[in-house]
Amino acid sequence: MKRVRCPKCDNFIIFDETKYQDGQALVFQCPDCGKEFGIRIGVSKLRKQQKDENPTSEENDEGVGTIVVIENVFHYKQVLPLRMGDNYIGRYMKGNPKCNTPIETNDPSIDMNHCVINVSRDKKGRLKYILRDGPSYTGTFVDNQILGDKERRVIENDTLFTIGATSVILKTPEE
Repeated sequence: MKRVRCPKCDNFIIFDETKYQDGQALVFQCPDCGKEFGIRIGVSKLRKQQKDENPTSEENDEGVGTIVVIENVFHYKQVLPLRMGDNYIGRYMKGNPKCNTPIETNDPSIDMNHCVINVSRDKKGRLKYILRDGPSYTGTFVDNQILGDKERRVIENDTLFTIGATSVILKTPEE
């Protein structure tokens, strides 16, 4: 099953792509807003645009870890690479230059710049991950405790944290 996003209201429409061939054009009507729009089966323009706007660590190949966005009612599971320095995590919006780790979601409780994971190396050369809130309207939770305005929390592999109504897990590389 594939999903397409309505360009007017950002609602996702799910369809079975196995019934169609690459290059075939499809027309959808959004059940929420009634907008009609077309797509061509094959490479997603949205993915290309997002990749062009926000280059990932695949391009600099540092391999410093990923975050796994858990599948929930707002979106499907996503695995997003991290890079050295500040990783601004938030809701994807075209043209948002600050958010370099965008989550594609309709979750209204995730801010465009919700939280930050800073990746650095400690004195022994090991990777260190520090989480802080953006600041955001709904807060960032680690172990069911909200992070204060200027609070920073060191997180490790498999740490579960929540932004808005979305759960995220930090995955560090094997060293």
